[in-house]
Amino acid sequence: MEPTELVKGKHLKLEDLKRRPAVLENQYIFNQIPEYPKPEFQVSLLKHDTTGSGLCGIREDGGFKDPYGESFIWWSLAVGPEEMKDAELRLLKKTFPDLMEVEAAEQQNFLWRFATSPAFQETSRLGSYRFTFPLQEVLTAYRDQFCSGAEPVMRVYETVLYKQQVTYVVLVHSPEFSWKFSKYPLLKDDPEAVCVYRDGRFIWRAEAMCETHWYELIKSETNQMKAKRLDSHEYYVWDNVAVALHVENTQVPSLTSCLQTA
Repeated sequence: MEPTELVKGKHLKLEDLKRRPAVLENQYIFNQIPEYPKPEFQVSLLKHDTTGSGLCGIREDGGFKDPYGESFIWWSLAVGPEEMKDAELRLLKKTFPDLMEVEAAEQQNFLWRFATSPAFQETSRLGSYRFTFPLQEVLTAYRDQFCSGAEPVMRVYETVLYKQQVTYVVLVHSPEFSWKFSKYPLLKDDPEAVCVYRDGRFIWRAEAMCETHWYELIKSETNQMKAKRLDSHEYYVWDNVAVALHVENTQVPSLTSCLQTA
């Protein structure tokens, strides 16, 4: 699938993407969408979806590698029920600064109704196989195997817009290869950034969590939020965060110690 637009060294929010000339013909990003939530997810798990043949390759190689012989191993952020619940509470507190504990307790869960994009799909997008990894165990394994014990470097690698998908890519590499990737900005803890790394987690401030919009976000005067069902659905772009681990040549990171299968 060829991208509509690819911007190196930046994580562009949707409003900035809309100003790119190559995006003007995109049939989804300019759709008029009812109000929807833009929560902050704090994610401590990575996922890797694969096909049956991919699974065989993982077993034969004793680990993960790019099937096309390139120098990146690709993961995505895995958002589970607990991350969804925590993001909902953060959104409430941000929207209603004077939110009282009793009001928070009375709030009915609503965020899950907007989680219609493939980023929140509980099963593999490529078939029957998904591997889920604790982020810290992956970074520790990468540090020990590829960084000689030094902390990996994280950078803002690119924004990629496909027909209906926006992917924000975070690059992770060994300090040894800083010369190779120095043109890409370091991933800093910027409160306005789409994605940052803090306290052992990726913070993802989702720009478009719904692929298909079935609900409108309603805010009440009693410090409550709810999802109001629409008469008809609307299509829009959806976003996600990918993590690219840099490896040289045919190196295969061994992550079997932290492997979970779903």
